[in-house]
Amino acid sequence: MEANITGTVHGNTIVLNSTPQGYEGQAVEVTIRPVPAERKWGEGILRSAGSLADFPELDELMVQVRAQRQLDRAAPVEP
Repeated sequence: MEANITGTVHGNTIVLNSTPQGYEGQAVEVTIRPVPAERKWGEGILRSAGSLADFPELDELMVQVRAQRQLDRAAPVEP
C-alpha cells in the first residue's frame, strides 16, 4: 500500500497533514519533494499596498511611534 501525504518541515521533523493508515510498525521509505507555492513571493504585500490610503492620521501616528522609540532607546539602564 502506498500513500501520498503532504506535510510541513520544521527543522528535522516533518508534521504530516493526515495520519497514514495501515503502517503501524512498518518500515517505510520517505521521499521529500517540495510542493509548489500557491502564490508568487511578494504577492501578499502587493495585495495589501494602499490599504491605509484612507487613514489620514497615519503620518502623525508614525511620528509619535518613532518619537516614543527614540525615548525608549535613550532611557538609561539601571544597574
